[in-house]
Amino acid sequence: MNQDQLKQAVAQAAIDYILPHLEPRSIIGVGTGSTANFFIDLLAQHKYDFAGAVASSEATAERLKNHGISVHDLNSVQELEFYVDGADECNKHLELIKGGGAALTREKIVAAVAKTFICIADVSKKVSVLGEFPLPVEVIPMARSYVARELLKLGGDPVYRTGVVTDNGNVILDVHNMHITDPRGLEEKINGLVGVVCSGLFALRPADVLLLGTSAGVETLVREK
Repeated sequence: MNQDQLKQAVAQAAIDYILPHLEPRSIIGVGTGSTANFFIDLLAQHKYDFAGAVASSEATAERLKNHGISVHDLNSVQELEFYVDGADECNKHLELIKGGGAALTREKIVAAVAKTFICIADVSKKVSVLGEFPLPVEVIPMARSYVARELLKLGGDPVYRTGVVTDNGNVILDVHNMHITDPRGLEEKINGLVGVVCSGLFALRPADVLLLGTSAGVETLVREK
């Protein structure tokens, strides 16, 4: 199967995973990116089985609305049973790098609210050590140079993602050449830098379930708790 077919397969696996648990009042958290888009398109076939969705980006909200799925503000939602999203990298502990689409902060907020975070990805995203994919860090614009200098001290090579402004009005630094052997520790250090809004490391709140598309089918990995 090609990459799009793998994405389609994991998106369908996510639908099959959540459908038995949906109720008319259910609200689903939905992520951002190409794999999440496959999920949204399939989710639309079941839009009368649940109340609506919370979107992790303006682009996702628009796609959901175009399918006739009601989009809710997270502040009006008491709980999310599921959050479904892709990843740029994942490891065996279901720790992730996200943010290639610059929606990392809203993605992390929605993931924090969800009872179950389901990551959908193709096998090319699974790595033994995180960091080959540049780690995105969302930064308040006036702090960009300061945060870049601090990220250099942590061993990374930060590059300003020119021309990109997040839905929150901030900028992105992509940190190259990171060999992330302690994802939780690094996430805490980056979170502690003044001017950082959010890092693309999802280690303090990793995925609960990873649906991984392979040539042999979809593999299900469940995080040990």
